[in-house]
Amino acid sequence: MKPQAINADALFESHRAIFGWHWLAGSGAAERRFDEKVVREASSGADLVGYLNYIHPYRVQIIGWREVAYLTNAAPEDCARRVARIVTLEPPVIVLSDGAVAPDALVAMCERAQIPLFATETSSGQVIDVLRTFLSRHFADRTTMHGVFMDILGIGVLITGESGLGKSELGLELISRGNGLVADDAVDLYRINQSTIEGRCPPLLQNLLEVRGIGLLDIRTIFGESAVRRNMRLRLIVHLVRKETMERDYERLPFEPLMQDVMGVPIQKSVIQVVAGRNIAVLVEAAVRNAILMMRGVNTYQDFVERHRRAMHEASQQSG
Repeated sequence: MKPQAINADALFESHRAIFGWHWLAGSGAAERRFDEKVVREASSGADLVGYLNYIHPYRVQIIGWREVAYLTNAAPEDCARRVARIVTLEPPVIVLSDGAVAPDALVAMCERAQIPLFATETSSGQVIDVLRTFLSRHFADRTTMHGVFMDILGIGVLITGESGLGKSELGLELISRGNGLVADDAVDLYRINQSTIEGRCPPLLQNLLEVRGIGLLDIRTIFGESAVRRNMRLRLIVHLVRKETMERDYERLPFEPLMQDVMGVPIQKSVIQVVAGRNIAVLVEAAVRNAILMMRGVNTYQDFVERHRRAMHEASQQSG
C-alpha cells in the first residue's frame, strides 16, 4: 500500500504543540512535499531528517547553533555561498532549532526559493528524534491482515486462523484475563524500519470487538482504558487451525521454530489446534510465554534434543 504524501503545512500543524515552533519564511510553500522518488528509495522515514549535510539532499534540514555558526562565521562571500548552497539540497523543510537566531541571509533565501523555514526553542536532538519517528511511521510500507491483534503479556500477538474458529471470542476471553486489544477483524500493519512491524487499528474499528450472537462490543467502555492499546510491535502470530488441517499441514514437534514473512520481516509463529474442550486462551498465553523464552535464546525443544542425545551417549558407553 502506497504511503500518503505529506506537505509542509501538515508537518507544521501536527507538531505545533510539541515544538511550539513558528513559521519564519517560505509560508507561500505550504504545499511543498517530500520528493516521492526519495521517499521510495529511503530505507525508512528516518533517512528523511538530518543535520545540514551536503551529501544527503532532499531531507528535512535541522539547523542548530553550530550550523548557524558555520553559516555566519566566515568571510561575507563564503557565508553567502554556504547559504546559497542549501538551495541545491532541495529540502522540503528547514527547521531552525536550539532557539538559534536565523541569519538574515537564510531567511531571505528561504523566501526567494519558497522553502518553508520553521523556528523552535527545542533542541536539535529532540527535533530529529521526534521527526524521524513521525516520518518513519508516516512513510512506512503498510498492509492489512485479517485477525485479532492483541497485547498479550506485554508483546504484540496477531491471532489468525480459519473462519468460524472463534478468534474474536478468544480475544474477548484474553481481554477478561487482563490482556489488551489493539484491533479486531482488520489490522493495519506498518514496517517502520528494516526489522519492525507495528500494528494499529483502523480508525473506524477503534476499541470495537465483534462477537457472533452479541454484536459489537466497545471494549474500552466495558473493560476500561487499560483494556485497549493504540499500537503494538508485532512479535508473534498465533494461527488457529482445525484438527484435520493440523494433521495434514503441520508437524507435531517442529525441529525449527515456525516463521511467517510479513512485509519482508520474519515473524515467529505458533499453530494451535482448536477442538472442543481445549482452553485456547490458556494455550495462547502458554505459546506467548514460550515465544518470550525463545526471544531470550531459550529453546525448550533444542534443549530436549540435546538432553536426549546425551542420554543415548551415556547409555551406549555403559553398554559398551
